[in-house]
Amino acid sequence: MDTLYERDFHAWALEQARKVRAGDQIDSEHVAEELESLGKSQQQQLVNRLAILITHRLKWDFQPAHRSNSWRATIREQQKLICRHMEDNPSLQSLLNRGVAQAYDFAVTLASHETGIVEQEFPEKSSYSFAELMEEVVL
Repeated sequence: MDTLYERDFHAWALEQARKVRAGDQIDSEHVAEELESLGKSQQQQLVNRLAILITHRLKWDFQPAHRSNSWRATIREQQKLICRHMEDNPSLQSLLNRGVAQAYDFAVTLASHETGIVEQEFPEKSSYSFAELMEEVVL
């Protein structure tokens, strides 16, 4: 027999919120599972933003003749969004180095497609520290 969790996640979530507020018994196993998923999604959002930032830094560094205000704006936007995300989720600080490493592989693929530079021409591992990625670039 399907549970409400399986049939209608939205209705289940609203019901669980109502129960928590009322002090009623909740579907603790599924609530715990969803809370863990929320935490993982915050980590993935950081990695996704880092990937976009690294992609544009690779393009910036490997194609200096093509630098533009658009690339600079994207870099700055991602830096600001990452800062805001880190302010909202300070526990992600301990995952920054791993996040940069995870994002780098994806960023190389994106940068390769966008620039025509083959992936093998980029460093195998990121040479960027998180601090370097957060530095402002200048035209």
